[in-house]
Amino acid sequence: MAKVLILSGAGISAESGIKTFRDSDGLWEEHDVSVVCNYDSMQKHEALTVEFYDKRRAELEFKEPNYAHKVVANLKKRYGKDIAVITQNVDNLFEKAGLGSDEIIHLHGFLPQLRCQNYECNFIFDVGYKSQKEFNGGLCSKCHTKLRPNIVFFGESAPMYEELNRHIQDCSLFVVIGTSGNVIGVNTMAQFATRSILNNYEPSNAINEAYFSKVLYKKATEAIDEIEQEIESFLNPS
Repeated sequence: MAKVLILSGAGISAESGIKTFRDSDGLWEEHDVSVVCNYDSMQKHEALTVEFYDKRRAELEFKEPNYAHKVVANLKKRYGKDIAVITQNVDNLFEKAGLGSDEIIHLHGFLPQLRCQNYECNFIFDVGYKSQKEFNGGLCSKCHTKLRPNIVFFGESAPMYEELNRHIQDCSLFVVIGTSGNVIGVNTMAQFATRSILNNYEPSNAINEAYFSKVLYKKATEAIDEIEQEIESFLNPS
């Protein structure tokens, strides 16, 4: 297991122009999240759900990683297995910053992928920025079942949380960048680590900063140099 765990959320990608998951009015890019993000969305609102994720996937083509993504990617490249990079985000900005698929864990799925709805098949296809219909007519090329976005909807199991739990129990430095703490209980996780760093743009009611060794309330791109220094000092003590 890695000595350092970096967990990122929407805040790190917001500076690249990707909207945060839930606006204050309960809409996400003018869509009701209860309609397009629930476990039964593909059954009850298939056309609207597919359209929503098609649009988000297409938008990714023109989004670029920011300075924070690049610094995290460079840290992972330099220190390899000593650092685990785990994100709640479904975008590919860390990949655009240079990380390979085996160097980052996406907890909630990955937008540039589609997955077969047949659980016995469950094959995953890399589709880049194509719409679902553009890729083989929206059908699995293995078993011809309908495809769906490779996204974890509300109410569905999130298999990669097992990886998160394994890493948090063994890491010594826990770094949180750009998450509200409403989905993942970072308060508890911070108590597993010897040292912990919290970076958010502003305080969150779901996070108790008393559990963190260092708290940085600023944009990720403004905090990342200090975070990098902390990680390097931790991995290379004098």
